[in-house]
Order: sequence, then C-alpha cells, then structure tokens
Amino acid sequence: MTTSDSSGRGRWAALLLAVITPIVAELTLGNPPLSQIWLLLLWVPIYGAGTVLIRELVRRRGAGWPSILLLGVAYGIVEEGLVLQALSSPTLYGVAGWAPRVLGLNSAYAELNLPYHAVFSVALPILLTDLMFPRLRDRPYLKGTGLVVAGVVFVLGGALLRWSVAGFIDPGYQAPVAVVVGCLAAVALLTTVALRFVPNASTPAAIRGAAPGSWAVGVFGGVVAFGYLALLFPFGGATQPAFTRGGWVAVPMLAAAVLAVVAGRLVRRWTTGGGWTDRHSLALAGGALVAHTAFGVLANAETLADRAGLTALGLVMIALLALLSRRIPA
Repeated sequence: MTTSDSSGRGRWAALLLAVITPIVAELTLGNPPLSQIWLLLLWVPIYGAGTVLIRELVRRRGAGWPSILLLGVAYGIVEEGLVLQALSSPTLYGVAGWAPRVLGLNSAYAELNLPYHAVFSVALPILLTDLMFPRLRDRPYLKGTGLVVAGVVFVLGGALLRWSVAGFIDPGYQAPVAVVVGCLAAVALLTTVALRFVPNASTPAAIRGAAPGSWAVGVFGGVVAFGYLALLFPFGGATQPAFTRGGWVAVPMLAAAVLAVVAGRLVRRWTTGGGWTDRHSLALAGGALVAHTAFGVLANAETLADRAGLTALGLVMIALLALLSRRIPA
C-alpha cells in the first residue's frame, strides 16, 4: 500500500469511525428512537470527533487499550460533566433521585455513564473500525491537519450539544465552579496518565491466560454488558437502580463495580495470553452490542413502534456483524 493509498484509506476510516460512534453509543440503545433519528445529528460532532481524536492521540503515542479506556472516561466527564452537566444537575433526566448525591454529583448516574462512554462511545467503535481496516489498526488515520480539524469539531460539537440539549431540557442550570474545576482536573489527570504513564501496547503484561472459544467470549460480553446496565439503569417503573429503595441502592452499585473489575481483569488476562484473535475481539464486541440493544428494547423503548424499530435495527446490526465476521480469517 502506497503512502497516498494509506492516507486516503485513513481518511475514510476516520469518517466511518466518526459516523458509527453515535450509532453504537446512542441509536442502538434506542436513544433517540428511530422515529426521531434526526436528533442523532446533534450527537455526531462531539461523539464522532471525540472518538477520532482519542484514537489519533493514542496511536501517535503507540499506546493501547488501557489508554483508550482512560481517555474514554475523560470523554465521558467532558460530555456529562462539562457539556450536559448531568453529573451534577439536580433536575436533568431525574437522575438525582437514583442514589444519594456525593460531593454534589449524581453518584449512580456517574457510575453508569462514565464506564459506558469508555466502552460504548469509544472502545467498541474503535475496535470495530480497526477490524474493518486491519492494515491501519496500529497507525493514525489522519495527518496533523486532520487532528486539528477533529479537535475543533469536537469543541464545536460540545457547544452545539450544550445549546441544543442542555439549554432546552435543563434551562438555566450551571454547574458549581467547584464541579467544573474538578471535572477539568480529572480530564487533565486522566489524559496525562493515559498518554504518558500507561505502558505502551508493546509492553509485555505480567498476567497471562489462554482465551476461551469465541462463542464463549461473545456470551461473556453479552452477560457483562446487560448485567451492568440492568444493575444501574432504573427501568420498568423503578426510581432507583435494581428496584431498590433508599440506602439499599448501594448493593447494585457495588455489584456493578465488582462486575466491571472482574470483567476487566478477565479480558486483560485473555487478550494478553495465548490464542486471542480478531474473531475473539469481534465476538466480545458483538455480544456486548447485542445485549446493549436488547436492554434498550426492554428499558428504553417507550412504545410498541419504538420497540419494533429498535428490534429491527438490532437485527440489521447482527447481519452487519456477521458480514464483518466473514472477512476475518479463521
């Protein structure tokens, strides 16, 4: 592949990543429903440019998935803490009633959404794009100008979301200065650690273990994704996670934290050991995405038409994952 071909394919890969990111993160969860799909245009700039920017920075540093996940959490803090300000708002989405507020933050909402953004808004779209463009997976997609453009679009996308979403559904709210400063400090710390102190992708890991079969990995991804969402997102008329009341909400919050830690350690053990292939990566992503959409049908879709639309979208997603699977060597 010539330098010109690589540059051209890199731009297409970056564009595809920018487009599929909000589809994975929002549309396949039923937010917005297909009947209001035009609302997705509000999310494309911040989601798409944000994930492209994260990938470009990580690839330029030669870093790996731990750095991507840390920057994914930083992205979540930017969107939820600084742009939408849902982390601290006492009224937005009704999330302040999910669990006790801690240091002025909506604790259960933060526990749900920051890891959610790291995985579904950043890591999975990058993984899927890398599988679609395997020759480019270890290199940046864009040159310096493209990186600057992604950064500018990300900032403008944040301003658009602040004006269009937060400005209309939570008018007049402004996060306290202490919360804004704390969010900025957390983003700066996470970015510094991710790009300067996390070991590079080539650094050998101390924990190793053989990976199970790809079908088992897919089921595992589905169970973890569905379980994490079900433990923290109130649905079916619940006002707190997992249909709890009062202080009992600490139980599902703790269970979700344990689930995330155990799942992360297992995935790290499998991916750094012998036998992990692209088919395992696709199975893990596919299992998580299917469970994610199934949860959306159960908990997010409000009408029969919304459920039917999201189910149809899920079937299309499964078909596309199957087509991608056929391109991956056995």
